Amino acid sequence: MDQERQIANYLHDQWSIELKDQPTIEEIKEKLSQHISYLINHDFAGLINMLYKIDVSEKKLKSLLKENTDADAGNIIAGLIIERQLQKIKTRQDMKRDDNRSNEDKW
Repeated sequence: MDQERQIANYLHDQWSIELKDQPTIEEIKEKLSQHISYLINHDFAGLINMLYKIDVSEKKLKSLLKENTDADAGNIIAGLIIERQLQKIKTRQDMKRDDNRSNEDKW
């Protein structure tokens, strides 16, 4: 399964965000940005909880928001969430490769 589909599945499972079968990163970011903008305005505590659960870097988020005061906060946050999800996907793939090595190679 490609990375975009994995992220789309995660967003669907967590927040019922609907995306087409083969979404691009840009399409994912746009839909996620819209959802985040809604949360900023209607459920800020839920947004904070979501960012904590995903493990988005608070330091990086604050820095980006401070540096880009004219930019859409939802778009910035969506980019960080996607970046974090891509990191998790890569880590899982690396761990799976490590698990496929023989026991002798693991030592």
